[in-house]
Amino acid sequence: MPLVGALAAAAALAGVAVFSASSAGCASPGQYVQRDGYIELVGGCIDTRDLPPAPPAPGHHVGEPAGYQQQ
Repeated sequence: MPLVGALAAAAALAGVAVFSASSAGCASPGQYVQRDGYIELVGGCIDTRDLPPAPPAPGHHVGEPAGYQQQ
């Protein structure tokens, strides 16, 4: 009996996931494209203005090893 309940719950959650994805309101869901050995998402509903900016990279001084830390 627990197996039947688990399967029913899994089916219900899968149905909710499909419904949520289909009603998201995105006209172009995007596609994955391979370029120069990398895979990237092209298109989609995410606007770059909705994402936080990337943190600045730490400065690297000429002549210092890559893992060097001043103390």
